[in-house]
Formats: sequence, C-alpha cells, structure tokens
Amino acid sequence: MRGWIERTVRTDVQARTAYAVADPGTAIRLNQMENPFGWPADLWRACMESLSGAEINRYPDAAGRELIAAIRAHDDLDDAWGVMLGNGSDEIIQPLIQAICDGARPVMAPAPSFVMFEVIAGQCRVPYVGVDLNRDFSLDADGLIAAMQRHNPALLFLAQPNNPTGNLYDEADLRRVIEACPGLVIIDEAYGPFSSRNHQSWLGQYPNLLVMRTFSKMGLAGLRCGYLVGDVAWIEQINKVRLPYNLGVLNQAVARFALTEGRAVLAQQSAALRVGRDQLFDALSARGLRVHPSEANFMLLEVDQPSAVNASIAAQGVLIKDLSKAHPMLARCLRVSIGTDAENAAFLAALDVALKAQR
Repeated sequence: MRGWIERTVRTDVQARTAYAVADPGTAIRLNQMENPFGWPADLWRACMESLSGAEINRYPDAAGRELIAAIRAHDDLDDAWGVMLGNGSDEIIQPLIQAICDGARPVMAPAPSFVMFEVIAGQCRVPYVGVDLNRDFSLDADGLIAAMQRHNPALLFLAQPNNPTGNLYDEADLRRVIEACPGLVIIDEAYGPFSSRNHQSWLGQYPNLLVMRTFSKMGLAGLRCGYLVGDVAWIEQINKVRLPYNLGVLNQAVARFALTEGRAVLAQQSAALRVGRDQLFDALSARGLRVHPSEANFMLLEVDQPSAVNASIAAQGVLIKDLSKAHPMLARCLRVSIGTDAENAAFLAALDVALKAQR
C-alpha cells in the first residue's frame, strides 16, 4: 500500500499532517474561542419545534434564501450587497483562493494571523506570503505595502480583530493597505460580536473589498456556518467554485432561528463575554503578567516557559492554547478563551499553581 500512496498522492500532501484536535475529555475548554454558554431550555424547545417540518429527505436550498434574508435583517445589510454561505469560514477561504488565485500571484496576510489562510493556500498550490506585524502586534502598514509592491498578491486577508493577537489594527493604516492592494482584500470579522469596530460600511468605499463572517464565535461553532458579503459581481464569481448544497437543511434552519428567535440571547451572551474579557484582563495584569488588550473572545498573555505552564494547566483540567512555536513573535505566548465566570476562575487558579512551580 505504501507504494500506491507514494506514487499517487501529491508529494506536498504526503509531507503534511492532518488538522488534528485532541479529545478534550472532561477538561474545561478554553482553547478554541468557543462561546461557553448553552441555550436556555425554552429557546432549545422552540428551536426543536421549528425543525419539526424540516424536509431532510430533500436537498437544501442551494442558495440559502431564507437564511440570507435573516442575515440581511440581523446585520442591517442592504439588498445591494451579495451574500455567499459557507460551511464555516474555512470553506469560504477555499473558494476565494480557487476563484481568485491562478498560482502565479500569492495569497498574503499579516503574520501572525489565522493559520488557515496559509494552510488552504498551500492545499490549493498557491504561494503564500506572510508579512510580520510590528513587535506590539500593530499593523506594519509600510512593510505590508512594500511587500505588496514586490509580490503583487491576488488576495489579501486581514483578520479584524486579529487571531491570535486579538487586536484591531489602526484604522488609518488599514485603509492605506486596502487602497494600496493590487488584488482582492478580505476582512475576516470572525470575532465581530466582541469588537468595537465594524467594517461593513467600508464595502461601498473600496471596490476590491469583501467581508467574511461566521456564526461560530457568537455561539454556534457546532453548526459550521459562515458567510461572505460584498458586491454582487464578486459574489457571483466566487459562487462558481462553491460546492453545491454546502449547507444542510438543519444547519440553515437553526442558523435562521438563531438570528431571529435567538437574537436577544446571543447578544446577551456576547455582552457577558466582553465583561468577562475585561475582568480576566484585570486579573492577569494584577499578577504582573504582560497581557495584550483584546477585542475578541480570547486573550494573549506572555509567560516564561509557556509550554511548561500550558502543560501544568492542562494537567489540572483546563485547556488553553500554547502558541510559543506558532511564530517567533509568539515565543512567550499563551492564548486563553473567555469562559464562564467559574471557568475563568478555574483557569486563574491553575495558572497560579503553574507559575508558582516556576519560582
């Protein structure tokens, strides 16, 4: 069998490792930027009742018309803008690269940023260029513009707020970069529910700009639903390489219910996480740690021996993310998602034990 694999599978695929997520077991999960709150029982019952007539024997609406109508109402999105649905943001990144990039011009993004920009570019055999942020994780606009002039990217991804750093870039710098980009720019607003800035109004100002969003961080990570917004002409082209029926009947129905009947609950949960974020920032800062301000539902902190600290915290039943090997600028960094008050307290207690062991 090995011979068949070596002769048949692309060599670059053979050299890769599959995206893997360890079984969390019963540990507290503060490693994946999930919403820790479930739905109230009455909302769940209403959702289940709304699904009673779902025709799962039929293919879903390939265009997702009812869900897109709910998205327009929820986001106050003008009918002039097109919307394309995806099975999470990852599946939107893929057709974007497939539709825009021919392999001659690269995908580009600041670094560090969302790892899937680079991963999916590689899967599509498109070169990728990462341009380092400044040491404080602010956008190096001059450096990025110079890199665009050298590499002529077909596609530029800008995560706002950025993952894994959690910050928003300076607005003037961001606008300069968009204006200078020779290709299509995607602002990834995955963490929009926690951010003080929304870029939707920018769509009418830049003809080469689209905005990408997801349901995952607002509390529906298990649903796998995201969407792309922008000029109809762009959406029409990218839709040509989107797989048909990519969002199932139940996915569409639950997402639509969440944006309508569940809207108030989701908003309350996002507000609670923003409060928890501020409290966790203060608690970490009070311990003398360097903590980076965040506009997302997670926080980046710096410690000595981050891998050892992470291992100690995991051994105490709390999962966070060790980023120390992800990028040289993150060599001292751990990332922790904002949980419930009890989960945040458990993390802080585990962190205290881990830090005490270093002394």
